[in-house]
Amino acid sequence: MARSTTRPVVTLRSTAGTGATYVTRKNRLNDPDRLVLRKYDPMAGRHVAFREVR
Repeated sequence: MARSTTRPVVTLRSTAGTGATYVTRKNRLNDPDRLVLRKYDPMAGRHVAFREVR
């Protein structure tokens, strides 16, 4: 199955500065800007904002 350019794989990096990352896919048509999700940072021990890196 071919990968779609509409839903690329993006890396989310913690804004807490711990270096924790998540990998996910996003829909470019619905979210053309950088993705920001609130997820759990295991190194910080709490939920923080994770921002898309390019």
